[in-house]
Amino acid sequence: MIKDIITANESAHAGQREMEALHEFFPQCFTADGKFDIERFKASLPGDTEVTDETSGFTFLGKNYARMLTNMDTTTIIRPDNEHNALPENRDSKNVYISGDNLDALQHLVKSYYGKVKVIYIDPPYNTGSDGFVYNDKFNFTPQALAERLDIDEERAGRILSMTKRGSASHAAWLTFMLPRLTFARDLLTKNGVIFISIDENEHANLRELCDEIYGEENLAGEIVWKNSSKNDEAYISMQHEYILCYVKDKEENKGEWLEYKQGTDEIFAAFDQFKAKYGNDWKSIHAEALKWFKQFPESNPIYDSKHYNWMDEKGVYFASDISGPNPGQYTYKVFHPITGKECKMPASGWRYEKTEMESRIKQGLIHFSDDESTIPNNKTYLKDTLKQSLTSIIFRDGRVASKKLTALMGSNCFSNPKDVEVIGKLISAIGVKDEDIVVDFFSGSGTTAETVLNLNKSGVKVNYILVQIQEDLDESLKRATGKGKTIVHNAIKLCDELGVPHTVDQIGMERIRRAAKKIKADNPLFAGDLGFKHYTLEEPKEDALMLMEKFDPKTDIMPSITVDDFGEDTILRTWLERDGYGLTDNAETLMLGNYKAYWMRNHLYLIGSDSTFDANSIVALMDKYNGEEFSPMNIVIFGYSFGFKTREELQKNLRTLKDGNKSLSVNIDVRY
Repeated sequence: MIKDIITANESAHAGQREMEALHEFFPQCFTADGKFDIERFKASLPGDTEVTDETSGFTFLGKNYARMLTNMDTTTIIRPDNEHNALPENRDSKNVYISGDNLDALQHLVKSYYGKVKVIYIDPPYNTGSDGFVYNDKFNFTPQALAERLDIDEERAGRILSMTKRGSASHAAWLTFMLPRLTFARDLLTKNGVIFISIDENEHANLRELCDEIYGEENLAGEIVWKNSSKNDEAYISMQHEYILCYVKDKEENKGEWLEYKQGTDEIFAAFDQFKAKYGNDWKSIHAEALKWFKQFPESNPIYDSKHYNWMDEKGVYFASDISGPNPGQYTYKVFHPITGKECKMPASGWRYEKTEMESRIKQGLIHFSDDESTIPNNKTYLKDTLKQSLTSIIFRDGRVASKKLTALMGSNCFSNPKDVEVIGKLISAIGVKDEDIVVDFFSGSGTTAETVLNLNKSGVKVNYILVQIQEDLDESLKRATGKGKTIVHNAIKLCDELGVPHTVDQIGMERIRRAAKKIKADNPLFAGDLGFKHYTLEEPKEDALMLMEKFDPKTDIMPSITVDDFGEDTILRTWLERDGYGLTDNAETLMLGNYKAYWMRNHLYLIGSDSTFDANSIVALMDKYNGEEFSPMNIVIFGYSFGFKTREELQKNLRTLKDGNKSLSVNIDVRY
């Protein structure tokens, strides 16, 4: 279970993932002594493929260390929150909330959600020096051991370790922190998946370089500039924006046909309804009123972008758009004014439509005529038909809006700088999520992404989320907080006390999700979507248990000191289910083998409890199951500390008989320590 992982981690090294990929897909490029032959590699590629050694390279202190971390597995276990998960609203939920370090969480998730996540949104620490970013590395390398592992000198190894342990907020520390997390994030994405990353100018350039390397610069979808502030109190240039960096997994699989609803259209429709109530069918007066109304909005207001929709008829609000042909002399014929009866002025390039189509559009009232024939007629382009546009690179949204809404929901201002539900919803909607798609946020903070998904599902889709948030200690945060930040942390601690939960950020996030779900249900009583979530906590095994595991040698030790109670049966099972690719929302079926309780999940049978009740009757019951109709798991997973050698040998002997039976099964026994 953990001992196996510790052993594997001892040999992990930078570039291991890449080398394994080369071995898998280009075995012919390796010599007999295991060396990679670049010339063979070049020869195996298509003839028009260019391979160059002229690369700029993006380097920083700790890069190879970070790359090594991508090849190490987590030793944490997944503890289910059984009381919470058993509640009616959570029992069958497909949403997940994980309390724990996101590096550990990602290492778990890639085992069962590899290539299954449609969109990732993250708002990582910006490394501003005041955002609380502290690199906190749990690995206990010595300079000597790290130098040997990375093939560097001890002085450089010491600098790396110093950076990761002293709470460094340097650019290098931030990049070392982010590289493995972004690498695992890429693994999670579907082939057409998308990642959005919020960042400010402090690490923007470094993040762009890092993502170009991980995702490929050809897969950059673009950057969004989010104007979220109007502050004007900084030297040189007042920063009133931040960025949202966007990459796709593979542009060949995602062509970027992303659309968003135009902002401000609801306000426009409401205004024209008022004009209509005032002027009736006096379209010219409505037009004049609309022109005056649009003038009140500055260019920064999204309504301003739709100011050309200033006409109205019985069909709705429209824009009098150009009707000229795209090519010189497109269509030339006479068009007569419906009032004066005289020939209308024709565009220099001719009409856009052939004569019969033009006559039809005139008859349907889809052509806009001026007072007389002296002005070229126009198309009527209705706002209701153009509510969507390409996702734009600029967002105007005051950052204070999200804070005010969260404060109203929570009853106090208990979280600094939450992200905006509307903005994240805009991004997720634009890429075209559908039923069963998964949204991941592994810097979930206040839980904005979860509320965004819940709101999105009100429209009829069934999208699920996975959120990860470390159990950041609010009492420790209070010691560092100053000014307004101190009040916010005080409010958060007070809320935790009212709820009777630990003083940690993840508790605030989960409570926000519960309240958002409750509000959605109150506002939409008939809504029957998934408003719950499963909760799991990542834990390191107890130190004494780890010491016993490291000392235990299954070849020589007969009576191990490790027991199921050191971890919990539910915890072992959930950790293994995730490891074997079953995810965090599927539950194994309990299976009684005589007096022994086992767990069955499709291709795996889990034997966790002590072998004290696993006797001859248990083996008979197991063989009967295999000889039945719908039972054929090819893997039996055993908790190695629970089963003695004799019991495993007896089990193995009986399983061999299945090769000669009706099913002709070859069952693998996987003993985990």
